[in-house]
Amino acid sequence: MSYTSKSRPSQKSPGELLLIERIRSRASTTRALRLGIGDDCAILTPPPGHELLVTTDFSLEGRHFRRQWHTPASIGHRTLTRGLSDLAAMGARPLAAFLSLALPISAARNTHWLDGFLDGLLTLAHAHNVPLAGGDTAESPSDNILADIVLLGSAPAGRALRRSTARPGDLLYCTGSLGGAAAELAALAASPRKFRRATAADDHPHLFPQPRIAVGAALLRRRLATACIDVSDGLSTDLAHLCTESHVAAELNLTQLPLHPLAAALDDRAQITALLHGGEDYELLFTAAPSTKIPRSIASTPITCIGRIVKPQKNKPLMTILNGDEHFELQPRGWEHFQ
Repeated sequence: MSYTSKSRPSQKSPGELLLIERIRSRASTTRALRLGIGDDCAILTPPPGHELLVTTDFSLEGRHFRRQWHTPASIGHRTLTRGLSDLAAMGARPLAAFLSLALPISAARNTHWLDGFLDGLLTLAHAHNVPLAGGDTAESPSDNILADIVLLGSAPAGRALRRSTARPGDLLYCTGSLGGAAAELAALAASPRKFRRATAADDHPHLFPQPRIAVGAALLRRRLATACIDVSDGLSTDLAHLCTESHVAAELNLTQLPLHPLAAALDDRAQITALLHGGEDYELLFTAAPSTKIPRSIASTPITCIGRIVKPQKNKPLMTILNGDEHFELQPRGWEHFQ
């Protein structure tokens, strides 16, 4: 639904109407968005010959962020990144975002917090030309904030990248570097005040992760990838998802995995944990036919070949790590809810 100020006074308090108007005044529009915030629904016009892609993600205080650790701008940025990264993994172009916020009264009345949150979310939205087209607001039943982001994107009909289409013989690639978000989260937990002045202008892989929208779109447009998934829950877990959905197995070359400089500063054991199991890197993990020439970078983002896809074999691991002449089974030990 779209934010609306047309409800009867008994339905929406003056405080909520002011909150909605504060959000509406900062929202932008695009050609695809025919009608945005202000009516009961938004109206979108997808490009001719394209399909709509829809994704949704919760951002829960105490689970995905903490106000005593994360700045409002970081929380807003990360809220939108989660949805944009899903679109990137399927090669989609963003069309519109819908934000639902459940705020405790203290946060709703704190215009500094709300403006900072919107700064982070809308700055990233502007960078990817995605308008905030609507959503909902409510008073949180607890002292915690809940943000739900819905992203709509488009891709040429029948062409969206999927995690279920990798083939034995394909090579396995990764964008950017891994382990940085986990390393920065550990540093943030140890010293939150150190990061209060952090901005998206610097390399902050946990506080301000960058969704690989341009890379995903290029992989689709240039027909480079056979399958793709974003690394949100950790390399081991997301690679397991790709293998399971594609009914394949994978071999990873440990020495070829691109380690983020922040993770490189950790001890050896912590490095491996951040690299293989650390989540929220929001890089793309994709496969390509061995005959396909993959450039060293796409949209100024480095691309690294990290392994290959193989046929699954009975009594053999789903994922194997190769380290010189040694090989080990890789278990999915990234993030998973309800564990």
